[in-house]
Amino acid sequence: MKKVRVTKEFHFEMAHALWNYDGLCRHIHGHSYKLFITVIGEPIEDTSDQKLGMVLDFSDLKAVVKEAVVDYFDHSLVIFKGAENYLPVEPNEMYEKVHFFDFQPTCENLVLYIAEKVEPLLSPGIGLFSVRLYETATSYAEWYATDNQ
Repeated sequence: MKKVRVTKEFHFEMAHALWNYDGLCRHIHGHSYKLFITVIGEPIEDTSDQKLGMVLDFSDLKAVVKEAVVDYFDHSLVIFKGAENYLPVEPNEMYEKVHFFDFQPTCENLVLYIAEKVEPLLSPGIGLFSVRLYETATSYAEWYATDNQ
């Protein structure tokens, strides 16, 4: 068995607020998120396959994560649905891309959400190994498949 881990890095800008929180993050604020998606699999050995030697093509991983995560979150506001009453009642151009979740949008919960979204989109034989999300340059949360079996 020749398992190899392959990682792709992504970036997006997102705002959030932590509802009912006792610190500064209760205010709407933004972060420059850095996301690392690591998959695991065996390099293709079929000499007739154009992807010979790859676990998967980086561009294929990019396409999956960009659509499911990056494009969805980039330049959006993410808040817990319990806080929706704090936003303007009338929709306006500043609040066109707001996502309400059943969970508090902490870095930890966002990592769980991302893993849940990406894992089923991977090709057979490719497993999601880990998700690492940097909220700031020095703070991140991680999800590992082995911790969640």
